[in-house]
Amino acid sequence: MTGDPWWRGAVIYQIYPRSFMDSNGDGVGDLPGITGKLDYVAALGVDGIWLSPFFTSPMADYGYDVSDYRDVDPLFGTLADFDALLAKAHGLGLKVIIDQVYSHTSEAHGWFKESAGSRDNPKADWYVWADPKPDGTAPNNWLSVFGGPAWTWGARRRQYYLHNFLTQQPDLNFHSAQVQQAVLDVARFWMDRGVDGFRLDVANYYFHDAALTDNPPAEYERPPGWTYAYQRHLHDKSQPETLGFLKRLRAVTDAYADRMMLGEIGDDEPLARQLEYTAGKDLLHTAYSFHLLDGRKGSADLFKEAVEPWRAAAGWPSWSLGNHDFVRFPTRLGGSSPSADQVDALMAALFCLRGTLFLYEGDELGLPQANVPFEKLRDPYAIAAYTGDSGRDGTRTPFPWSATAPHAGFTSSDDPWLPIDPRHAAMALDAQEGKPDSHLAVTRELIALRKAHAALRVGSADILDAPEGVLAVLRVQGNEQVLCVVNLGAEPARFKHSALKGARLLQASRLAALTDSLALGAYGRAFLTAG
Repeated sequence: MTGDPWWRGAVIYQIYPRSFMDSNGDGVGDLPGITGKLDYVAALGVDGIWLSPFFTSPMADYGYDVSDYRDVDPLFGTLADFDALLAKAHGLGLKVIIDQVYSHTSEAHGWFKESAGSRDNPKADWYVWADPKPDGTAPNNWLSVFGGPAWTWGARRRQYYLHNFLTQQPDLNFHSAQVQQAVLDVARFWMDRGVDGFRLDVANYYFHDAALTDNPPAEYERPPGWTYAYQRHLHDKSQPETLGFLKRLRAVTDAYADRMMLGEIGDDEPLARQLEYTAGKDLLHTAYSFHLLDGRKGSADLFKEAVEPWRAAAGWPSWSLGNHDFVRFPTRLGGSSPSADQVDALMAALFCLRGTLFLYEGDELGLPQANVPFEKLRDPYAIAAYTGDSGRDGTRTPFPWSATAPHAGFTSSDDPWLPIDPRHAAMALDAQEGKPDSHLAVTRELIALRKAHAALRVGSADILDAPEGVLAVLRVQGNEQVLCVVNLGAEPARFKHSALKGARLLQASRLAALTDSLALGAYGRAFLTAG
């Protein structure tokens, strides 16, 4: 044991509640369904789970529009169901992280209803309201992530309100001390209930420039495919005041034993912002950026660029190849028809990195992006941005438990909330279980390897010189050294380094030879104890 906190170097499994397991036959996954499948999750060898929102919500953004922070939406169950899930997880040795969406609420939240009623009610300044320009147009040029202006007219106040996302997701005004206190009280509610940590949704969106300064245009060679990318987002997010609030939130977290905060960081300079938000023991415990999630090619350079900025950093990073908002990693990083070896190589590259790792449900099965017919799309963003791809719905389709059961064993309903792609059913859990060369087996082996070696969990990480397409990382913790070499190229490659002298092989695939050098086949990998 290293004496490090449990989350440092851990592997966390993200569960999207709507799509994991339906226990009551209504076509939507729920908390009892998750509880019933926790033995499978624990058997993967992961250290904990992250639950996407299950709170009371009109579901305009499928739970990221919260109307009651302290209750469970009836679609998913009850608070008692959550307590049972938490107890089962803890009994299996799994930590539980839950999403906390503080940047904005639902328009159906009681706070917003009161705030929107007049300019002089007790919650009048709990949201970001602003007068129109003299010609009646929006206060400034800020844009919504989901397209179009970030402002919507509130008729009763005769003012605009800010929403960085959907119009149904008004932004809280963190310049209000009352708002900050209310949010801290929400955090205490869930900490008191026994959760082990928070994943803070869009953690750098809490504060806005109070002067409402226009954003400057972005520089681009060709027009972006989405309006939000036309601006440099200097004033609508990532304001310096955010760090002050995160310190208050960290103080709340530190009042409880063994708790943690993970921040989601989306920014024009994601790695730099990730570093900033973890640069101190009074800020986030860890954070992940969109560096890997935004990646469009699974090259060695993509992973090298993730490692380098953290070599001398005070903070601790987190990494994920996918989540509920991004095209599934085999399709996004591997192309339209990635081979099984390429998918496994991408997963292996993730396990080379220094940091805490997050796996999205189905990553362990190597699931590609699902095809969802346009008429079956549910996500408003996927519909608004549709150009032929399934968007976020293509990564949110139900988990395939069975290759032969109706709807892949996810539900007994004839109408699951999203359809199951036949390719996913063919790659179902029961079709991979027991097969030593399956994606499932490879993922389990990588998790077990990481658990067995402190150098892989918490050690330093140095990028070594390697041929084109090869990622070589030396992980060191105390007297232990583990050399990680992954060929992310479609051609064989040979890697030679002094660290190979006396090295002992721990795990490998498509390894042609190990002498004074490694001869790796296309998408081959090797983990070795370095000499």
